[in-house]
Amino acid sequence: MFDALTDRLGKVFDGLTGRGALSEKDVNEALREIRVALLEADVALSVVKQFIDDVRPQAVGESVIKSIKPGQLVVKIVHDELVRVLGGDEEPQPLKIDSPPAIIMMAGLQGSGKTTTTGKLAKRLKETERKKVLVASLDTRRPAAMEQLKILADQVGVDALPIVVGQLPADITRRAIQAAKFGGYDVLMLDTAGRTTLDDQMMNEADEIAKIASPNETLLVADALTGQDAVETARRFHERLPLTGLVLTRMDGDGRGGAALSMRAVTGLPIRFIGMGEKLDGLDVFDARRIAGRILGQGDIVSLVERARAEIDVAEAERVAKKMQKGQFDLEDYAGQLRQMQRMGGLGGMMEMLPGVKNAKAQMAAAGIDDRVMKRKEAIIMSMTPKERRKPDLLQASRKRRIAAGAGVDVAEVNKVLKEHRNMADMMKKMGKGGLKGLAGMMGNLGGPGGMGGGGGGGPTQQQLAALKNLGGGPGAPKLPGLGGSLPGLGGKPGDKKK
Repeated sequence: MFDALTDRLGKVFDGLTGRGALSEKDVNEALREIRVALLEADVALSVVKQFIDDVRPQAVGESVIKSIKPGQLVVKIVHDELVRVLGGDEEPQPLKIDSPPAIIMMAGLQGSGKTTTTGKLAKRLKETERKKVLVASLDTRRPAAMEQLKILADQVGVDALPIVVGQLPADITRRAIQAAKFGGYDVLMLDTAGRTTLDDQMMNEADEIAKIASPNETLLVADALTGQDAVETARRFHERLPLTGLVLTRMDGDGRGGAALSMRAVTGLPIRFIGMGEKLDGLDVFDARRIAGRILGQGDIVSLVERARAEIDVAEAERVAKKMQKGQFDLEDYAGQLRQMQRMGGLGGMMEMLPGVKNAKAQMAAAGIDDRVMKRKEAIIMSMTPKERRKPDLLQASRKRRIAAGAGVDVAEVNKVLKEHRNMADMMKKMGKGGLKGLAGMMGNLGGPGGMGGGGGGGPTQQQLAALKNLGGGPGAPKLPGLGGSLPGLGGKPGDKKK
């Protein structure tokens, strides 16, 4: 979502960090470019004006002009101000769900992804918080929405309140509260009705439900692709309902990102979660510092680590790590890595979280490398027999022709996959010996000097390295190849989960 803004800001910062000294005129010109970039990203005018007014006195101050690296100091000032606008430097606040049955009311317009988000959050509460969850649909005007929530509840393994035809939303709310109390549920989630536009009838109904339920949390679900409309929706909902937080959906879309940058400043409400895609595990806790890092091209290794934790089986990762350190990385393992990388967001999704990879992503796009290439490689490997995957040396010309025919590709592509596998096996062996130090060097080299799109220090920060170190070692942590393991996503077989 932030790609256009990241590229625009990256060019501004490249111009700043490429100079040994900056004048006040240089800084003012850069701030004008930043202002235009934010406005083009659909950030609210009032937010942009306040942002520039807050950055300007710091950026043109004597400490910047006389700094040894003034360009990088300006980038840091912009980064810190972005963090402030997005919600501050504090840790994300957990949901208030400690007094069972805690009630979470989900509000929002029709089509914002409210019902899907209810299912995603229910899954997160069940698996991460170990809560017993009951969900109830109050959208009596759309029977399909009520049925959709029931299906989602079955998929994530939580209970759904039985549908009683003809009941009013207020009556369903009372019945759900009673069921949650008698059933010993930790959390009750109420999925309220939506409309295509705001109207008094919907707001009156939501207000009545809030008075009956007295929810611990009232979350507004807003579609980030709607830009400033989402900000206006949040403002008007907040005037009628005691909202406690926001959830932005479709953050993986091709919108301009202005809603995310405007929401907190305009409403004063914290963004609690961001939703990506339709998969039920596509819900992340919103962290201002991580989002600011992505916008400025610093990546988000902490989120990459968390995603890896959810996918990697500890015992399997250690088994593969030992094989890699001995150079015994076979094609079965390679296919496993390809599938696991796709589960973790594919090449694009993973690279967005690594620092300083803007140039690498551009080179990949120019070379036609994307997730379809990964799937084609997987198809080639799966066209081999199990014995061939374990022993690639068996693959002579006739076998390669058979594999190429089975995968629908040329023999040259089969040879390319085999060559890549050999190179990766050699690399894994070296990484196994180099450990964290070797990994840090690889990270730093990804973006070259100025890993913040030309701005901040190259490679991961100490905090990011600490997160990687914690993933690679420590009590109960999975040891990934190369850390005593390797990059997240290079251990475990497809389908395995953390035990």
